[in-house]
Amino acid sequence: MLNPHLAALTAYPFDRLRRLLDPIEPPPDLRPLVLSVGEPRHPPPPMVAEILSREAAGWGRYPPIDGTPEFREAVEGWLARRYGLPAGLFAADRQLLPIAGSREALYLIGAVALPRRKGKGAPLVLIPNPFYQVYQGAALMHGAQAVYLDAGPATGFLPDLDAIAPEVLDRTALFFLCSPANPQGAIADPAYLRRAVTLARRHGFVLAVDECYTEIYDDAPPPGALAACAGIGDEGNGAFANVVVFHSLSKRSNVPGLRSGFVAGDPELIADFRKLRSFAGASVGLPILAASAALWRDDEHVEANRRLYRAKFDLAERLLGGRFCFYRPAGGFFLWLDVGDGEAAAAKLWREAAVRVLPGGYLAQENETGANPGRPYVRIALIDDLAATEDALRRVLKTL
Repeated sequence: MLNPHLAALTAYPFDRLRRLLDPIEPPPDLRPLVLSVGEPRHPPPPMVAEILSREAAGWGRYPPIDGTPEFREAVEGWLARRYGLPAGLFAADRQLLPIAGSREALYLIGAVALPRRKGKGAPLVLIPNPFYQVYQGAALMHGAQAVYLDAGPATGFLPDLDAIAPEVLDRTALFFLCSPANPQGAIADPAYLRRAVTLARRHGFVLAVDECYTEIYDDAPPPGALAACAGIGDEGNGAFANVVVFHSLSKRSNVPGLRSGFVAGDPELIADFRKLRSFAGASVGLPILAASAALWRDDEHVEANRRLYRAKFDLAERLLGGRFCFYRPAGGFFLWLDVGDGEAAAAKLWREAAVRVLPGGYLAQENETGANPGRPYVRIALIDDLAATEDALRRVLKTL
């Protein structure tokens, strides 16, 4: 292996899932239901195909790293509308970049935020546990040491910020936070976000907030890190100092194949990120930017999307309430069910019910006690239509 950092990475969850399930033959009389991947299957808004066709001449031009004025204006308008940012606080020309989906940018932020050393050793990257595996890649592939912060029922499925030792914070260069959390669906409230921002500034690290599920929620819209910055005020280094947020259209608008999102926040970090992406980033094509601008300007299709997910959570609550430590998540579209042994349950569900789910342990790392906080769980993505979802959940009930 040419790059020794690759050896330190955990195997990707879906590679592990294939190794677990591919040798197993599901029942031939049952239609396989794949609920292991967080890939939205609601139909995309018709405007996407129409705009991509209308703007097809743009495929013949190299797209600019900064995107188009129309894209930046649409995102700036959405941020103001969605989070109530004060007028004039956010400047899209200095604090925003389009990205080819959030995964690319979440990985590359490690190259921007991580020095070779911090304090007396390698820099630390704080990662909620369980976590989106790209956070680990961003840490280890850029020479940092990952610190996994358990986020289970005892802490409301978010890391306990007050439990992080000061000496750990002093060596921290980057902290990944996801709200709504993947997989647990927990939402960081404004006080929590302000506390995280304050710690980032006090200890000199970058707070990278993954808000890709922020438009999939049950009752109240999740607060955002940029709004938390606005609530703290300008402490001399700019309103958004030390903070970057990541957004994507994949879940919001059911277009994971469009590979379109944005990163926004601290103008110094955005400037460094722009320089890096000039060399190593994937630009977003002009037709995609045009379709994306239209999607960020439109909120009606997003509310319709939420109604579809709420109906599936209504169903899940009716069928699973009182079982598997079921709770109705505040955000996201996953069920996080305690089944005792997630890996054994996933194998049983595929073998006996042709339902493919993801063991929770594949999304987490062992903590200092040797326990994997995701091991008892399975993650089930409620991505299919209502009928297929009911079929899958009834199979889960019957089998487990």
